Amino acid sequence: MTEKLRGNSVLPARRRAIALETADGLTLVGELALPPQNPPVATMICLHPLPTHGGMMDSHLFRKAAYRLPSLADIAVLRFNTRGTSSVQGTSEGSFDHGVGERFDVAAAIEFAEFEDLPNIWLVGWSFGTDLVVMHGLDPAISGAILLSPPLRYSPPEDLARWAEAGTPLVALVPELDDYLQPAEARERFAAVPQAEVVAVDGAKHLWVGYSERVLDEITARLAPSVQLPLPQTWDGPMETADSSAYANRTVAAFGDVSRD
Repeated sequence: MTEKLRGNSVLPARRRAIALETADGLTLVGELALPPQNPPVATMICLHPLPTHGGMMDSHLFRKAAYRLPSLADIAVLRFNTRGTSSVQGTSEGSFDHGVGERFDVAAAIEFAEFEDLPNIWLVGWSFGTDLVVMHGLDPAISGAILLSPPLRYSPPEDLARWAEAGTPLVALVPELDDYLQPAEARERFAAVPQAEVVAVDGAKHLWVGYSERVLDEITARLAPSVQLPLPQTWDGPMETADSSAYANRTVAAFGDVSRD
């Protein structure tokens, strides 16, 4: 029976809990979601918003990407909690370091994707996560990066200069009504990176509420350009909901009961 996809719709995927080990000795909790049958055509490493303001691997855009993109676009989705960050999946060791120590977190995620032989690795940052991408994500292993609501708060101009020199694809999705960096200023800031593409999204705000489908389409267009867009909003096949007891029980079994964290 064909059903409409909702925010808590979970499509089939090969999902497993993962642990990322950083070079400075921390263990970060995460999840890897692979296409249910096909090998992935691309890999999306998610770098979440500011943890001191509620950002985590389960922030709604990244949660929905993990629920949908493996089935709809054959994209592998790797998401994790940066140091000191908690979510229903668990708490990563360490403490928030204002984007400094987090360089080890970014490196650990890329290293894990390489070790797993995941293809066509893209970094996708959101808000604070975009600063982590710009500051620490320029790595020979990545194919490109997508920035969602980039505030360019922590990353200095020197970091953008390094991206310009490298020529690595860089796409910025900028909400028209963003609280920090709106399209006109974003075009000025990213003019320093000749290959940067700035995509203004009319009507959207920093948190992308009501615009998640547009974001997933933009991500898919870069990572899996052969996929027909827009992505479907209905599904004819097995599907769970994130709040179902069966799905919740498997999550607890995989990550442990974090209700006491």
